[in-house]
Amino acid sequence: MTAATRENVSARRERLLGDAPGAFAVARFVRVTPQKARRVADLIRGAHVEDALTTLRFAPQAVAENFYKLVESAVANAETTEGLDRSDLVLTQVTVDEGPTMKRWRPRAKGAANRILKRTSHLTVVVQPSDSVTTTKGGNR
Repeated sequence: MTAATRENVSARRERLLGDAPGAFAVARFVRVTPQKARRVADLIRGAHVEDALTTLRFAPQAVAENFYKLVESAVANAETTEGLDRSDLVLTQVTVDEGPTMKRWRPRAKGAANRILKRTSHLTVVVQPSDSVTTTKGGNR
C-alpha cells in the first residue's frame, strides 16, 4: 500500500511514520517497570529485524519475550499492509513509555503500612525498510 492509496490514517501512524513506508506495533499495560524495559529496548534499537529477534531470543530479561512478540507483530504488519520484505526491515524506533501505576499496601510493624508501586509500561516498535532510513544502532533516542 502506497502513501497515495492509504486512507483513514490514524493519528498514531501519522506521529510515528508520517508518509514514510513502514509499520508499527504497540503493547500497552505490560506489567514491567519502564526502567527494566528500556534496558532491553536499548539493545535492539537500530538493529535489523533478524538480529534483533536473535538478541531477544537469548536475552535473560523477562520483558525480552514481550519485545520479541512485538517485533514479530510489527514485521507481520509491514508485510501484510505495506507489502515490505522482512529481510530489509530495520527497527527505527523502540520506545518505552510509562503506563499507569497500581498502588498496593503491605502491612509493617506497629500498625504501619508501606506502599508498593506496581508499574506498567507501554511498548512501541517501528520498523522501516533499510533503504529509507540511515539510522545507526542507538541512533535516535
